[in-house]
Formats: sequence, C-alpha cells, structure tokens
Amino acid sequence: MTRSLWSRIAALRADTRGVAAMEYGLIAAFIAVAIIAGLTAVGGNLGNFFTSLSSKFVTGG
Repeated sequence: MTRSLWSRIAALRADTRGVAAMEYGLIAAFIAVAIIAGLTAVGGNLGNFFTSLSSKFVTGG
C-alpha cells in the first residue's frame, strides 16, 4: 500500500504534460493585463483629444 502510494506520487511529480499549458495561460493573462492597462491609459487621453477636436468643429476655431 505505502509503496504504491509513493510510486504514484513520484509518477505525478515526473509528469510535466500540463506545465506548458499553464505557462501559456500565464503568458496570455499577463499580455491581457498589459493591453488593458495600456488601453486604459491611452483611452482617457484619446477621449480628451476627440472632445477638444469636436469642440473646435462646433465653435469653428
């Protein structure tokens, strides 16, 4: 009983099939966070730009 338990634990530790998928998931999560942070920073400035641009068209100057 104990020997088979230890052999199963050793087999689970040696199994690395899910590691690559987990790494790709973490990379995708970090990229998504970076994109969201960048768009949030640029989005505010872009909104201000279009607001000032539209006010210039409305007032003619």
